[in-house]
Amino acid sequence: MSKVIHLKDVVGKGYKDFWNNTQRYRVLKGGRGSKKSTTTALNFISRLIEHPDANLLVIRQVFKDHKDSTYAQLKWAARQLGAYEEFDWKVSPMEVIRKSTGQKILFRGLDDPMSVTSATVEHGYLCWAWFEEAFQVRKEDDFNKIDMSIRGYTGGLFKQITLTFNPWSEKHWLNKRFFKSDAPNVFTKTTNYLCNEFLDEADIELFEEMKVKSPRRYKIEGLGEWGIAEGGIYENWHERLFDISEISKRAKVESAFGLDFGYTNDPTAMSAALVDPVNRELYIFDELYEKALLNDEIASRITDKGYSKEVIVADSAEPKSIADLRRHGLRKVIKADKGPDSIKHGIQYIQQYTIFVHPKCSNAINELSNYVWDKNKHDEPINKPIDEYNHFLDALRYSMERIRKRDKTKRGA
Repeated sequence: MSKVIHLKDVVGKGYKDFWNNTQRYRVLKGGRGSKKSTTTALNFISRLIEHPDANLLVIRQVFKDHKDSTYAQLKWAARQLGAYEEFDWKVSPMEVIRKSTGQKILFRGLDDPMSVTSATVEHGYLCWAWFEEAFQVRKEDDFNKIDMSIRGYTGGLFKQITLTFNPWSEKHWLNKRFFKSDAPNVFTKTTNYLCNEFLDEADIELFEEMKVKSPRRYKIEGLGEWGIAEGGIYENWHERLFDISEISKRAKVESAFGLDFGYTNDPTAMSAALVDPVNRELYIFDELYEKALLNDEIASRITDKGYSKEVIVADSAEPKSIADLRRHGLRKVIKADKGPDSIKHGIQYIQQYTIFVHPKCSNAINELSNYVWDKNKHDEPINKPIDEYNHFLDALRYSMERIRKRDKTKRGA
């Protein structure tokens, strides 16, 4: 290795116990900016160099998400440790190979179960697995299948599964299995931005502002504590892989697209769904969720996704933006009606549906997990939703407006 690792200089403080842990399960939840993913990437590059017979399997719910997350993080980590040239970095197929030993880092997605079960290495032992964004793994059984694959003789190397995630909802199986259990051979840790000495003043200010303006969000995204367990507005939703072409063949199924504008503090969010009014089912199959987008960039993102010819119902609070989007090629963007009690009526209508969310729509899942009824000064629920975790869900509500009105007319209500 061409560079000596100094935890203090390269990794910083707050992770020594995590770095050195060799228990079977190493589970790390944390807020944004807590350096949990970058530290994990540094740790694995260091370990692979230290143990020349070890190999690593990296798992995400959706395979395509690796390129801009785990793959990029591991490349960055190798550079930080002066070890980048020791590895071949391949994209097709996506894998990393250590030149001197043949050790591999394999990347797999749970959206392709066969690729996961067929993961094998030619040199050494597949002894470590890393589940990044583990909260997106909604089925404990999917985790168990990988857990069972990290078995057998490993030449004396320790076997370990590492999970890193943002703790969006207390209801998730991760909480019960690892944090509310006294199971042996489990290491758990919670970190947040306060242990990240590499953040600058502007980064810290964003969290301090969140602390004042959005204490509920600060608890989860700032401090890394578990999200809500009760009071969810949309309870009847499920994450599920589904075939869009099969759903679209159903009688009377139609598409529904909505758009909520954001910029500096809030993301611009687009929802894309198929609606089955006969069976009262709603299938969310795509999303846009990004901050600091100008109108031409919004139009470009939507066009690149292939939705430029769709009717998109957008937030009526920004008529200039709607006109601008039309000028940039989204000619079927229309404004939503924001009448009295429109939020309440929109929510009540969507609540009549069973919602299925494709696993790739992680922001939709996060919002559905955290969108709750607000509380009064006595900590009692009131008939009003919180004004947080609602950017995608506002877009979804806009998208359902035309269907709701048509449904209302048919029933003569």
